[in-house]
Amino acid sequence: MATVTSTAVAIPSFTGLKSAGSKVSASAKVSSSPSQMPRLSVKASLKDFGVAVVATAASAVLASNAMAIEILLGSDDGGLAFVPNSFSVAPGEKITFKNNAGFPHNVVFDEDEVPGGVDASKISMSDEDLLNAPGETYSVTLDAKGTYKFYCSPHQGAGMVGSVTVN
Repeated sequence: MATVTSTAVAIPSFTGLKSAGSKVSASAKVSSSPSQMPRLSVKASLKDFGVAVVATAASAVLASNAMAIEILLGSDDGGLAFVPNSFSVAPGEKITFKNNAGFPHNVVFDEDEVPGGVDASKISMSDEDLLNAPGETYSVTLDAKGTYKFYCSPHQGAGMVGSVTVN
């Protein structure tokens, strides 16, 4: 049994608050059997394990999002440009080109401006394929290290060109 005396704390009751300086008695019975202790530690371990699993999953999601880049086709003010028009990625990182403004657009890799051994036609959209609506996308993954130059075939003459370096 424990006795608590306080002059600074008022204890509420059904009939109102008791006055300061009252004496309050409280008793609690705590039983501890050997069979309860392992169960408590197992629950704590499972809780810790669950937290670790959630943290690991969150890290994986963040890491997978970090391994992708989005390039806008057309600037917000309607300019015919890739935004950004020059960038770097890691090998295997996904690049998504997204229609933003001034469409139709496409993404064509220059066959003379890709690393040796890379077939530009396999990573490019065809000249006839166009992204015609806002938000439409084209994605590509580049594995060979080097610099790749690309353009939008309908707007290449207007300067809609870009380059990506795979490090």
